[in-house]
Amino acid sequence: QVQLVESGGGLVQPGGSLRLSCTTSGSIFSIDAMGWYRQAPGKQREFVARITSGGNIDYGDSVKGRFIISRDNAKNTVYLRMNSLKPEDTAVYYCAEDRLLLGTGWVPGSWGQGTQVTVSS
Repeated sequence: QVQLVESGGGLVQPGGSLRLSCTTSGSIFSIDAMGWYRQAPGKQREFVARITSGGNIDYGDSVKGRFIISRDNAKNTVYLRMNSLKPEDTAVYYCAEDRLLLGTGWVPGSWGQGTQVTVSS
């Protein structure tokens, strides 16, 4: 089972930027897709972004146009560049190894421990 470690969270002012990183214990090249999710206090975990091994990218509606997901296979790392941050982006951000299940779609498998992002003035 692949292990995932997120980093890069912190406190940022509204309108600011952060870049999160997720490093895997194994070769990211062999993983079908890597996803970013987030969970705010009192809310369900929410899909943020996904990038497949083939480079296909998808974003949640709330972050389209502001967040950018990318991957560096040589470093076994996936990044989430977050721009124009808003207070409502405050959450614990998790990366996950996403798996494609027939009839269901992409489903997160292994999770990282999460990294806190707080957007506040």
